[in-house]
Amino acid sequence: MSAIPSALAGSVRPAAARGVHAAKIALAGLLLAGFALPLAVHDEFFLHSAIMVLYFAYLASAWNLMCGYVGQISFGHSVFSGVGGYCSVLLLTGLGLSPWIGMLVGGALAALLAVVIGYPTMRLRGPYFALTTIAVAEIVRIWVENTDLVMGISLKGAEGLRVPLVGTDWSLFQFESKVPYYYIILVLVVVITAMTWLMERSRLGVCLKAIRGDRDAAESLGINPTRYTLSAYALSAFMTALGGSFYAQFIRFINPERNMGTELSIDMALMAIIGGQGTVFGPLVGAAFLAPLAEVTRGYLGGQFIGLHLVIYGLVLILAVLYLPKGLWDPIKRLGAWLLRGRSTR
Repeated sequence: MSAIPSALAGSVRPAAARGVHAAKIALAGLLLAGFALPLAVHDEFFLHSAIMVLYFAYLASAWNLMCGYVGQISFGHSVFSGVGGYCSVLLLTGLGLSPWIGMLVGGALAALLAVVIGYPTMRLRGPYFALTTIAVAEIVRIWVENTDLVMGISLKGAEGLRVPLVGTDWSLFQFESKVPYYYIILVLVVVITAMTWLMERSRLGVCLKAIRGDRDAAESLGINPTRYTLSAYALSAFMTALGGSFYAQFIRFINPERNMGTELSIDMALMAIIGGQGTVFGPLVGAAFLAPLAEVTRGYLGGQFIGLHLVIYGLVLILAVLYLPKGLWDPIKRLGAWLLRGRSTR
């Protein structure tokens, strides 16, 4: 009797492995094409759009580090992006420190904020945690919008901060063209994808999946849900802050509405969920599908129908929940397995 389940498992696992293998080959090809893209395309608008797609892919992957693997939905991750962005800009304009240093300082502050927020709220489950994250993010955003000076530091409230052009150099994070920004965000996407892959295979990833499956059962096995979830939350916040710093230096402007607003948090969450939360490549697929859609709707319909891309996101989310509950990454894996199986049969 025990041989039957093992035989079935043996037939299912190779198919799944073939699908993942084919998808990895395709993604490796896309990565090589991504590195070669600026050499073949010189259109500034196209490069800007590619940078924004990679930027959202990075943020969705950072959101996925905690929310995807634990199963807790956060709609307040934009606060970490704002902390990272404001920190890098203020350190540059106030102390003349390199934005690279500001990125790391902002990431550390965001991780500390995540621990402060997460320790009393990690015991909440389902919609209660999501509502709490929205409330905290909105409190911080409203405070920044209505604050001009903090300990002698000018935040300029809702007006936002502009990054002065002080030169074109790698140490200053300022360049004459968009190509260096493209390669920086591409490297960040590669780094966070590799980090997710390693985390999934580490003790932290195994414990997070156990907590997502059954929190009480995981706790009965000796897993401390609060400690592991807080660790993932701090890591996710740190990486999100790096993305916020990049955006501030790339756009050379930061304000509370765009960098700390709920809309950005929803973007991160929906891209990861629709792509396939709790997977390594799902957020990348979701961003590749939704980010260009958002750019098109904002560019062509934003003046007449503000927020239309969020309506489209909602429709896509409903369809994904009904017909693709595991996200877009799942059919891509199955398609890859089918193609490889057909090729091996021939």
